[in-house]
Amino acid sequence: MSNSVGLERNGSNWSARVINVFFCLLSLAFIVPLVLVISISLTDEKSLLEKGYHLFPKVFSLQAYKIILQAPDALLNAYGITILVTVIGTFIGLLLTSLTAYTISRRDYRYRRVMTMYVFFTSLFSGGLVPFYILVTQYLHLKDSFWALIVPYLLSPFYILVMKGFMDKLPIEIFESAKIDGANEWRIFFTMVLPLSIPALVTIGLFISFQYWNDWWLGLLFIDNPNLVPLQLLLYRIMSTIDFLSNNIGTVNVNINMADFPSLSARMAMAVLAAGPMMIIFPMFQRFFISGLTVGAIKG
Repeated sequence: MSNSVGLERNGSNWSARVINVFFCLLSLAFIVPLVLVISISLTDEKSLLEKGYHLFPKVFSLQAYKIILQAPDALLNAYGITILVTVIGTFIGLLLTSLTAYTISRRDYRYRRVMTMYVFFTSLFSGGLVPFYILVTQYLHLKDSFWALIVPYLLSPFYILVMKGFMDKLPIEIFESAKIDGANEWRIFFTMVLPLSIPALVTIGLFISFQYWNDWWLGLLFIDNPNLVPLQLLLYRIMSTIDFLSNNIGTVNVNINMADFPSLSARMAMAVLAAGPMMIIFPMFQRFFISGLTVGAIKG
């Protein structure tokens, strides 16, 4: 009996070790590319061309960041626009998503199944780029405005269904008891449903904020005003300029030594500047993200 117990313990210990080793290797697979990107952004361009990429800079240089930050006003303005778009868009998007999900999750709502099918149906088909552009510019009149960066992403069928899956788990008895006590639907939603849905709200909020933060497509389509250019679009234009100079250095009238021009390191520096804030924010909400995603996906 004792031998069998010992074998079981040894087997479980080995299983735990294998799992730990696996996740350590998986973590390294995520961390090493990030370290490599940061290292390249801090490496001298001539060293990159001669010695290739390394996890630690062979010749340390901040030239890539100096070139990108030559116009700090434009970069700070782009950061401000992106932060405002992310905060406002995430707040309004969460509110609309939770309102819609709560409505179709209520079992006493007569058109629950029809509305759920309607939401799901819109996730299968898209109107196309041309109707989308006409809708935003000709009907909503959002061309070259701040709201053109927010409105198109306010509602997503996928986020609504994930939120609905979470709210389906809320017991309907608490809503009925609140109604008996005199609470209306708005009070039930804001004082009971939202506090109970914090894991799902944080999860969907992270999804929405990533979408707004990483987006450059809406700016490219609808923004001509330089004061409304978001961060990702500004970095995209900088990268396009670097590519143009790298490919046409012999035909344009500029005095640049390509060995000193940080075309490779500048690309990585832009990736660091664009992704940096979100890499800091994500670990703070990771525990909510995991619980909200797994619970909300059960009946989505």
